[in-house]
Amino acid sequence: MERFGSGRSPTLTKMHRLRRLRAHLGAPDAAAPAPRPVANDPGEYFVLDADAHDALVSAAFRARGFSAEEAADGAYIARLASWHGVHSHAGIKALHLDHHLGSAHGGCVPGAELEKLPSKYPAVERWNCNRKMGQSCARQAMQRCMELADTYGTGTVVCDEAFHYMWGGGYVLEAAKAGYIAYTNCPASWAEVVPFGGRSPTLGTNPHSWALPTTEAVGFPIVIDWATSMMASGAIAVLAREGRDLPPDTGVDAEGNITTKIDELSALLPFGRHKGYGLSLLDELYGAFIGASLPTLRNRWIGAEGGLGSDADLPDGEKQTCTFYFQCTKPDAIGVSFAAGRSQEENVGAVLADILGHGNAAQGCLLPGQIEAESARLSEEHGGLLFTAVEIGELAEYAEEGGTAAPTTDSLKQVTVAPGPLGVDVADRLDPAILNTPPIINKPVF
Repeated sequence: MERFGSGRSPTLTKMHRLRRLRAHLGAPDAAAPAPRPVANDPGEYFVLDADAHDALVSAAFRARGFSAEEAADGAYIARLASWHGVHSHAGIKALHLDHHLGSAHGGCVPGAELEKLPSKYPAVERWNCNRKMGQSCARQAMQRCMELADTYGTGTVVCDEAFHYMWGGGYVLEAAKAGYIAYTNCPASWAEVVPFGGRSPTLGTNPHSWALPTTEAVGFPIVIDWATSMMASGAIAVLAREGRDLPPDTGVDAEGNITTKIDELSALLPFGRHKGYGLSLLDELYGAFIGASLPTLRNRWIGAEGGLGSDADLPDGEKQTCTFYFQCTKPDAIGVSFAAGRSQEENVGAVLADILGHGNAAQGCLLPGQIEAESARLSEEHGGLLFTAVEIGELAEYAEEGGTAAPTTDSLKQVTVAPGPLGVDVADRLDPAILNTPPIINKPVF
């Protein structure tokens, strides 16, 4: 028995509507080189005031029955993502995913209450989210992790019966800015990734997000945040919006052949072959230990596109929700001893200088989080959130849903992001005696 329909991701169901929108805007439909999945790439953007953005996104969520607090959380995380150039997991993705898998089908329940369950370990809390908006749950959970870490050196919150929380990097970024080492993972909305060596999509895109308090060393927190598939589904939505093809080896069509055409895409591949598969599996197993059920049932809500056909297709007692894992650690809780009389912060800076030294920084090597920091600098410089013309068109549709004024490209300031070196540079912050060491000529020892 086939448990669900085509299995096509909600990201891909928008292709025809996006093409119509692009034609209306006069945008070419021809394939172009794929952009980075985050950051404001060189090109033309329109600047939307951050408060106007929040009002638009919040009103759209309120129109779907979410409380004022939930709507504000949804808008805040969307704003945080857009401020840092993360077009793949911002307001458009949040509202789109809620429509396809969330409040319209029972996957997310507006106004639901968190339930904090007993735990025999004081540094670990267990929560039942009762399908509450994921952004609200995640913000509270990360805040609680920081409070636990203040007392115990480390703190963990796990969430069951949850809905997607959007940009995982945003939660850890804020914790790192507050001085914590932070981590989160979440089995993604549904299974659309083929495990290495397999043929059927049984894994989510399953992101991992870490952030470390390195602002003193390099000027921003290092943020390591990525899906374990070749691309996140939200990043594919960015390509779809802009009429671009997939990078090679990203996914396969219904026959299992590699394709670069989004409208032929049936499933994604893990990055790094068996390595990405293993990291993706970690999310599923963290989820399994917390309470998540079968990945191929996750968010396959009856009535949703690609969902189950009827109650008879859902095995008795099975669950269809996501789980979250959050953890924060105080840096001083793990410090032992440091070379050359350095402090912990000085040691972090020295290690980063050695990694970027030996000609690597001069060659163009960046730190994870540097691109997001550059996008935040651009948002600050231009006084708002940067969106493409196609994105402004989509936001206008959600403005209509929420009853707010629709942004138009004619009414917004247009700016050009020019190619060239990033404005955020770390070289002037790191120890030049370490950073400016000569390149290493190395012969590996096998």
